[in-house]
Amino acid sequence: MIQELKDNYGHLFENNLLNEINQVGTFKEVPEGAVMINIGEYVKSMPLLISGAIKILREDNDGDELLLYFLEKGDTCAMTLTCCLGQKKSEIKAVAETDAKLMMIPIQKMEEWSGKYKSWRNFVFESYHNRLNEMLETIDSIAFLKMDERLLKYLIEKARVSEDGTIRNTHQEIAYDLHTSRVVISRLLKKLENLGKIELHRNYVTLLKI
Repeated sequence: MIQELKDNYGHLFENNLLNEINQVGTFKEVPEGAVMINIGEYVKSMPLLISGAIKILREDNDGDELLLYFLEKGDTCAMTLTCCLGQKKSEIKAVAETDAKLMMIPIQKMEEWSGKYKSWRNFVFESYHNRLNEMLETIDSIAFLKMDERLLKYLIEKARVSEDGTIRNTHQEIAYDLHTSRVVISRLLKKLENLGKIELHRNYVTLLKI
């Protein structure tokens, strides 16, 4: 596991910190679709993503979801950091977008390492900055983009995360992520197909060259 940590975080952390992560962290594998953190749960450890992708969602009072951003290898979640340090209940839901491998870091180590390792402190601040920018992009998309533009942006991001240009989601699942109806998504997907931007298949979508 130390080699996987070095491959993904070696450019960020010094060897002493990598060795500590390897010693105190708990390795975890999660399958695609698994709920890793739910709204209202206490967060007792912070994830470092070794491989795969995690989607972070918000949920309204009716249980409808909105995709905020994706986490990929080399990332962590700023919302998790906040909950860990403040010992607060989670305000987000984390779901494995693909099969994923993670190293879970105990809460008590987070503050200790912030004082001990400058690289860790910089990583935490950079994570806050990156996640905030991603949430601002989501807000901008909702406020300023039409639904067909939001959908295309979403498909491009999903295809990038999957690394093969394929979005393996049903129309209903896409609708959940974008907080709209399946009927709207189906109509807009058909429009994008007619424009030559995607190909529709049963339960998955192929993104063509944009």
